[in-house]
Amino acid sequence: MSNTIVPCESEMSLAELRGDCARMAPHWVVPAKTAAEPVEASRIHGVTVPQSSARLIDAMSDYGD
Repeated sequence: MSNTIVPCESEMSLAELRGDCARMAPHWVVPAKTAAEPVEASRIHGVTVPQSSARLIDAMSDYGD
């Protein structure tokens, strides 16, 4: 008895899948993006960040340099 795994072949081709997706796209609803409003620091309570994590985040330019 062999433990060889045989990959299954899809019954649908990539072209068929793309066609199905194209037909369904008009039915998908995309919610409007809303910008999050900043929260005052005085309203944030109970958050503890280890000093090593704070230094890491502070060094990342994506977080407000």
